[in-house]
Amino acid sequence: MHGSRELRDFLTSRRASLTPEEVGLPPSHSHRRVKGLRREEVAILAGVSVDYCAKLEQGRVGNISEQVLASVEAALRLDELERQHLRSLLSS
Repeated sequence: MHGSRELRDFLTSRRASLTPEEVGLPPSHSHRRVKGLRREEVAILAGVSVDYCAKLEQGRVGNISEQVLASVEAALRLDELERQHLRSLLSS
């Protein structure tokens, strides 16, 4: 369970570091409870479902395909070190 918490914390911190405007989405005019991108916005950018994003943050996706992983990494604008860290969290 410790690894799931680290995965969730990492992914939520990456979402929090981005704004919709930075990733080419229209600005949000509604109140945001938390800073950064919503799961829904990451899902749109990565081409996956919101449910899949939630399961990924919870560490419940099983074997993630290379294509989906690359899409999530691109959606979150991860640099090489962050990509390596994400992959290590997913393999633990």
